[in-house]
Amino acid sequence: MTLTLTLTGTGGAQLVPAFGCCCKACERARSDETFRRRPCNAVINCNDAITLLDAGIPDLMDRWPAGSFRQFLLTHYHMDHVQGLFPLRWGVGDKIAVYGPPDQQGCDDLFKHPGILDFSHTVEPFMVFSLQGLQVTPLPLNHSKLTFGYLLETAHSRVAWLCDTAGLPEKTLKFLQAGPPDVMVIDCSHAPRDQTPANHCDLNTVVALNEVIKSPRVVLTHISHQFDEWMMENPLPEGIEAGFDGQAITFA
Repeated sequence: MTLTLTLTGTGGAQLVPAFGCCCKACERARSDETFRRRPCNAVINCNDAITLLDAGIPDLMDRWPAGSFRQFLLTHYHMDHVQGLFPLRWGVGDKIAVYGPPDQQGCDDLFKHPGILDFSHTVEPFMVFSLQGLQVTPLPLNHSKLTFGYLLETAHSRVAWLCDTAGLPEKTLKFLQAGPPDVMVIDCSHAPRDQTPANHCDLNTVVALNEVIKSPRVVLTHISHQFDEWMMENPLPEGIEAGFDGQAITFA
């Protein structure tokens, strides 16, 4: 069984380049497409079944026509993670399952007018479920809205997706410590700070978390233009890398 996680977006809501910003990172991204960062999303490909992990890319319908994926797996209902659903819901054809946390509000009127989207597939913390043979464990995160990360498991691989979060709740940290993932993809919006930011990790927080979890490979996502600019002048610690849009992480 092959599992591939492709990072289709590695930026935050502000994106890179940020509108109106002339910092070195934003100017670099304008001149070289490879440094652009779109909303934080990913694609899971396992057993020939494609799952879209979050839906924040505005042109989602152009990238993924009808029938090309099986379901959505949402971390939370902030706009930059679900905005691609708003036009898609008015499509025609079979219902599309949307798995995600039991948020009663959702985002705007998605629940009131779901169209072809089926939001009944709510998931619960640490309760394992299967998506076409892929084992998925929802992991509570620290964010301003109810948010889950996910541990994705096959017989030979364990990948943790942890975005958006500022640090990790104690139960999630202990869970990952008990079975370190082969790869941990984690929110890191900020360069090192003296104090942990409220909604998103800084690099110091990520380093401290992995001193406990001990994942051999850490991939940073939800990266801001300020952090990109910092990384232009500073190396990352060993075992930690900055993700990029289009990056594929594959396990045989």
